[in-house]
Amino acid sequence: MEIDLAQAAAPLSKYVANLSESGEIVILDSGKPVAKLVALSTESEKRVPGLDEGLVQISEDFDAPLPPEIANGFGI
Repeated sequence: MEIDLAQAAAPLSKYVANLSESGEIVILDSGKPVAKLVALSTESEKRVPGLDEGLVQISEDFDAPLPPEIANGFGI
């Protein structure tokens, strides 16, 4: 759905009610898109701890000092 900026000044609740049907509303100013009104998802998946266990490995020396040529580039 697309509406002109002047139309968007009308009651916002009308457009919010239409979001479930159209998915998004693009607001136009002089025929050019300037904003998009989208519905927020109220559903969130419940997180399950440990699903990625074993996928990431950290080297034993991950916190070792950087070589001088690299450290100098960071001003260290």
